[in-house]
Amino acid sequence: MLKAVDYIDATMDLLRTILLNGIKHPKRIAIIDDRKEYSYFTVMAAVFHLARHIKAMTKLDKIGLLLPTSGAPPLCILAAWQAGKTPLPLNFLYAKEELHYVIAHSGIDTIITVGPMLDFLGGAEIIPANIKVVKIEDLSFKGLPPIRWPRKISDDELATILYTSGTSGKPKGVMLSHGNLRSDVYACIDHVGLVAANTFVGVLPQFHSFGLTALSLLPLAMGAKVVYQARFVPHKLVDLIRTHKPDVIMAVPTMYSAMLNVKTAKREDFASIQHAVSGGEPLPSTVAQGFIDKFGCQLTEGYGLTETSPVVSWAMRTNARPGSVGTLVGGAECLIVDDYDKALARGEQGEILFAGPMVFKGYFKDEEQTKNAFVEIGGKNWFRTGDIGKLDADGHLYITGRKKEMLIVGGFNVFPRVIEECINNHPAVKESGVVGKHDDARGEVPMAFVEVHEGQVFDETSIRDFCRKNLANYEVPKEIIRVETLPRGPTGKVLRRKLKELKQ
Repeated sequence: MLKAVDYIDATMDLLRTILLNGIKHPKRIAIIDDRKEYSYFTVMAAVFHLARHIKAMTKLDKIGLLLPTSGAPPLCILAAWQAGKTPLPLNFLYAKEELHYVIAHSGIDTIITVGPMLDFLGGAEIIPANIKVVKIEDLSFKGLPPIRWPRKISDDELATILYTSGTSGKPKGVMLSHGNLRSDVYACIDHVGLVAANTFVGVLPQFHSFGLTALSLLPLAMGAKVVYQARFVPHKLVDLIRTHKPDVIMAVPTMYSAMLNVKTAKREDFASIQHAVSGGEPLPSTVAQGFIDKFGCQLTEGYGLTETSPVVSWAMRTNARPGSVGTLVGGAECLIVDDYDKALARGEQGEILFAGPMVFKGYFKDEEQTKNAFVEIGGKNWFRTGDIGKLDADGHLYITGRKKEMLIVGGFNVFPRVIEECINNHPAVKESGVVGKHDDARGEVPMAFVEVHEGQVFDETSIRDFCRKNLANYEVPKEIIRVETLPRGPTGKVLRRKLKELKQ
C-alpha cells in the first residue's frame, strides 16, 4: 500500500505543509464529506479563493466559523491563516445565550457558515443582528484564485481560539498558537507511527480540539484522506467504515457504544482499522471489551485537554494497559503533585500537571484565569489540568477523576469516575453519572444517575448490591436515580454540573 506520507518536515508550519500537498499530489483525494469530494489540488485552490473572500469580509484580525463537521472547517481555517486572520470555530451545540456570549467576548464581527447549518439552528436569528453572516455557497469560486505562497508563520503566532466550558462557568477562550498545533500534530504521528495510514474516518465536531487537531489538521498534513460525517448516525458511520475501509477512526466512547448496537455491523467491517482511537471522555471497560468481543477491534484511549492542543498521551495497541490513557507523546512532560504542589513519586496519585510545546498560550482576555492555570515548579511553568491521576513505573498515565469533582465522604477522598466505572459494568446499566450530595453525618455522599439499556429493568437495590461487591463502603451511592437521558456536552461527555441541577 502506498504510504500517505512521503516525508515529514516537522519544522514547516501546517498551512504550507498542507498546501504543498496540493502541488505534490494534486489528484490525491484529501476530503470526502456528505456533499462532495476534494482533491488536494481542490483544497489548495479553495483555500486561495476563500482567503481572498475573508480579506474582503472583515478588517478585524479574527473571523468566526459556524460550520458542520465536513471539509468546510479545515478549508476555512487554512484560508483564514492564508489571509492573516485567526479563525474562531464556534460550538453549534451551544444554547443561544452561550453562543451570543462567545461572539461578544471574542469581538468578532463576521461569521462564515452554510445555509443548512442555519436551518439546523433554527434560522439566522440565532446569530446577533450586528454580526455579518456570510454563507459559503454564496461565494464565487470561479476562475483562477489569487495565488500567493504563504509567508512562514512563526510558532508564537495565534492560530485559533477555542472556547470551552469545562465542567462549570462561562466558556473560556483557549488561545492556541501555530507552534502548539504543529507540535501536537507531529508528536501524534511519531508516537503512534501513523505514517502508513491512508484513510481516516470520523464525525467529531471541528470546533472541538480533538476534531480540529487529530481529525482535520493531522490527516491533511500527512497527505492522507479523511472522510467526514456531519451528523453522528451509528449505522451510517458503520456504512462509511465498510465503504472506505479506513486505517484510523477517531470517536468518543459514546459513539463506540452506539456502534456496538448496530445490528448490521459485522466483524469484517472493522478489519481494516489499525487505530481505533477513543478520547474526549473516559472509555468504559465494557465498551472496550465489547468492541473486542464483537468486532475483534481494539480501542486505544488517548488523553488531553483543549489547553494541550489536545493530545498529551496515547495508548498504543502493542503496549496498552487496562485503565491507562497511554504514555506521553513526544515533547510532553508530566508531573504529579499533592495539594501543596510537591512532586509525588511514580505510582502515587495527585493532580496532573503538564509542560511542553503543545501547552496553550493562555485564556483570551482573562489574565487572572491564565495566571491561576499555571504554577512554577523547578523553574518551569506547569499547566494545572485539574485532573487527578498517576504515572506508573513505565510512564503509563492513569486518570482517576477531577480535583474539583472529588467528593470527601467521612474524610475519605472519593472520585466520581471510579464509581461510574463500577456502575457501568452492571448488566442493566448503559451509562452513569455521579455527583456529591450534602449529608449531615458524612459531609457529602455519592449520588448516581443512570441510563439503562433498552429492554432492561431498573433495579436500584441490584445496582447498589453490585457496587458493594466492588467498591469501598463509603463509595457506594446513597441514592441511585434512573434518567431517560444523561445530560451531555458536544462530544458526548456527561455533564456533572447538569446532574447537580437535576438533583435539586
